[in-house]
Amino acid sequence: MKNLMLGFTVIFAFGLNTLAQEIAPYIKIGETNEEIQKASEDVIKVLEKNSFKVLGSYNPAGNSNLKVIAFTRNDIKNTVIKVKDRGALAAIFKVGLVRDNGKVIMSYTNPDYILRAYLQDDFDKYKAELQSFGDDIKTTFSVMGNSFTPFGGTVDADDLKKYHYKIMMPYFTDPVELKEFNSFEEGVQVIKNNLDANKGNTKLVYQLIYTSEKVAVFGVGLQSKESGEPYFLPKIGEAHAAALPYEIILQGKKATILHGKYRIALHWPDLTMGTFMKIMSTPGDIEDTFEKLCQ
Repeated sequence: MKNLMLGFTVIFAFGLNTLAQEIAPYIKIGETNEEIQKASEDVIKVLEKNSFKVLGSYNPAGNSNLKVIAFTRNDIKNTVIKVKDRGALAAIFKVGLVRDNGKVIMSYTNPDYILRAYLQDDFDKYKAELQSFGDDIKTTFSVMGNSFTPFGGTVDADDLKKYHYKIMMPYFTDPVELKEFNSFEEGVQVIKNNLDANKGNTKLVYQLIYTSEKVAVFGVGLQSKESGEPYFLPKIGEAHAAALPYEIILQGKKATILHGKYRIALHWPDLTMGTFMKIMSTPGDIEDTFEKLCQ
């Protein structure tokens, strides 16, 4: 009996350890009674006061009850660019503000989750400095709330670097190739011109350009009521607003996006297959939109 109880204890302890490795995509900061615009201004002020750089903000799906603020910091920006396979996507983090029942819920994308997923096997190489970045974000937002509870579903830490939603679904390493330009400079100019013209019913939310490394990331709001954020976001969950905007990355001469079946699933890991089927056309619609931005 003693050995049996010891066995249960080991199994229980192992189970707790496994659960401890589950990571959620978002961290809730807290709630405020302020209007969403005031809350947005407060977030921007506290970020800038603590040496973060605000890249842009917008209302996902054109919904005044939703707000996203994209930000980065020089150290994280300079670290992730060392990862050649689209590491620059991990330079941008977002605060999501969601107005619900008279209160604004404040949250942000979890660095531990995003960095593991986007840096893949290189995450461990830079783990110490990446950890301090996450700690600093929490300290920064501690003046705005004290919840800091994870939400949005979970993925095992070891699975994030090889994450995919279901069997036969794409991985991070299966991007959608949009176009190969004649040069990096041409690619930047074409994409910027099309975004300035709101081609494909899009909106430029932010841009992050590494001139010497010839890498550029553009955060793009998808405004089409028939196929963009107003169509798919209410179906899969507005609480995850900080997942947006969707990104296009230009590395050298080649423009790509993360496959919708990967990118959406990663940011909504608790989606049921039934809900996913309701937006079955969305990954293709997103690809079509971004292809237009490269023409």
